[in-house]
Amino acid sequence: MQAYVFQGITEITRQRILESAREESYAQRDFIFRQGEPARHFFVLREGRVRLSLGQGQLLAYVASDPGDLVGWSGLVENETYTASAECLVPVKALRIETQRLDEILLEDPASGMAFFKSLAAIIGRRLVKSYQATLSVHGEREPMPGG
Repeated sequence: MQAYVFQGITEITRQRILESAREESYAQRDFIFRQGEPARHFFVLREGRVRLSLGQGQLLAYVASDPGDLVGWSGLVENETYTASAECLVPVKALRIETQRLDEILLEDPASGMAFFKSLAAIIGRRLVKSYQATLSVHGEREPMPGG
């Protein structure tokens, strides 16, 4: 598995995570999960493209399309529900991993757990920067308000 989030994890721990994973296939227009559903799993994209969107109007938040991209990490950061919906833009194959099982595995290997969550923080940070850039491209830069 070539997911960035698994870099720095020991081979034994990586293997245990893979053994707990389940490969799933989704058709175009299927939802892997919807915003507000219980966040009990996260997904590692094997192939395809997934649109993550927010709210009733399904505002685009991000498109995952690289093998190894992470989708549905809400449960990994203590959210009880998914904060976005994940819709397949084309047929998708992904590994589904139960967040509770991942926690159990990583608790037995704290160094791998630290590496995993540092990588997750980097992924979230990159998506945040892309979100800022998209907002700037739509709205442009504005002068700060006086006193603000």
